[in-house]
Amino acid sequence: MIDFNSRRTLLISAAAIVLVAGGGGVLVGRGVLAPKAAAPAEAEHAEEEGHAEGDQIEMEAARIKAAGIQLSQVTAGGLGAEITVQATVTGSPDGQAVLAARADGAVVRILKRLGDPVSAGETIALLESRDAAAIASDRATASAKVIAARQVYQREKRLFDAGISARQDLEAAQSELAVAEAEQRRAASAGTAAGVTSNGRYITVTSPISGRITGAPAVLGSFVPAGTELFRVANPARIEVHAALPSTDVKRVSPGDLAVVETPSGETLTAVVRSVTPGLDAESRSATVVLTLTGGLDSLAPGQSVRARITPRAAAASGEIAVPDEAVQTVEGREVVFVRTAKGFQARPVSTGARSSGRIVILAGLKPGEMIATKGAFMLKAEIGKGSAEHGH
Repeated sequence: MIDFNSRRTLLISAAAIVLVAGGGGVLVGRGVLAPKAAAPAEAEHAEEEGHAEGDQIEMEAARIKAAGIQLSQVTAGGLGAEITVQATVTGSPDGQAVLAARADGAVVRILKRLGDPVSAGETIALLESRDAAAIASDRATASAKVIAARQVYQREKRLFDAGISARQDLEAAQSELAVAEAEQRRAASAGTAAGVTSNGRYITVTSPISGRITGAPAVLGSFVPAGTELFRVANPARIEVHAALPSTDVKRVSPGDLAVVETPSGETLTAVVRSVTPGLDAESRSATVVLTLTGGLDSLAPGQSVRARITPRAAAASGEIAVPDEAVQTVEGREVVFVRTAKGFQARPVSTGARSSGRIVILAGLKPGEMIATKGAFMLKAEIGKGSAEHGH
């Protein structure tokens, strides 16, 4: 039989075993729950990495511009199809104007300065001129003659209707009135053409187009003869590109051919051939190709030097595609081109061919009309690499 002391010893030992087991159970439970508590943080971190999921790179337009990534539209035409020429941005015929003095006079007021915006018909300066006084005097004299001739005609008509005067007197008065009205119109047109103010003291200098003042040689107080240039105005929204085309390529280019204009900063703009001069310049032995831009006018200014790549339609019909070398990047052993999407870019695998003059033929993977990253495409490659490294951890 077990005595009381032995039973007490057994009970104490059993209680100790239960406590130890219970403590171990708590420790194990904590060890199992700890990783689960960390799961939300890991999920949040995974969500932060979502900007470069797979071959997709989410990037807003503002960030693309800030990163200096340039876009270019894919056009048909192989390496030998394009004609690369130097070109100059110039104002279109209706997008620039030279404002000259319309009569001899002194510059007494200058209302606009270099770089200021102007509207069509807005007065930019005033000239004080003796010619203005003479034109105003002719205008007033012509108006007075019309009034007098009209009164004579009305009197002769009343007399003729009453049977007092002869028809020839009425017809003579009518003829005098017609001559006076013609003289009035001539004087009024002369005043308008010269820009004479209503008081006949000043000649106004007005802009025929809207735009900005790009030249202002006028000096306050100076006397200028008629025809002297006082201001130049250009509308930045009305520009075109003039390219010098070598004589050997003149017959290959025709109106309607597509072109790409490259700015010094690396930006590319689409354009269309508007016309080609029929003759060659005597000094440069080249023809002038006029390109009409289809967008991106804000990045160009008259006088700027650019480069144009013209693709004749016969070459475009071949179906070949060539893009700048820098557009093709190698990602995980694959050659890819970053195609612009609604949310950013897609790394599109491509098959490449021959390379020449900084361009590479794309055999498969792209089609004309798509927008791709050219300058700065390596930054998109780095973005994919960064995303892969973060997923690896």
